[in-house]
Amino acid sequence: MTAIDTNVIIRFLVNNDAQQAATVRELFETAEKNKESFLIPIPVVLETIWVLSAVYDCTRDDILEALEHLLMLPVIKFEAQDRVYQLCKEARHTSVDLADILIGLTASDLGASPVLTFDKTAARTNLFELL
Repeated sequence: MTAIDTNVIIRFLVNNDAQQAATVRELFETAEKNKESFLIPIPVVLETIWVLSAVYDCTRDDILEALEHLLMLPVIKFEAQDRVYQLCKEARHTSVDLADILIGLTASDLGASPVLTFDKTAARTNLFELL
């Protein structure tokens, strides 16, 4: 399996470079025909969230819809696929930062919960504890 970098995901989602976006769509179509898939590591998920928010001013709902769209693509496999799905689900019920939710879920999956933090907003969830 081959992994995909953040810039490939961004081109696919934002279509800010028509030629590169077409290349990604073609890559995905070929992979689907060949029953192949691509890995999106968790750091790429975090970076994608940041780029969509900070660079493209996407709303939280837009970012969640983008992640949910990627989750439905047969050619995309996330590192810890269930964790990314849970991120989308949890994020619909809280205002905690998306990256913080993913950090908390990752720590919990690894048996380290709660995460100690100075972030008062994050500490409103059971994933974090205010230090």
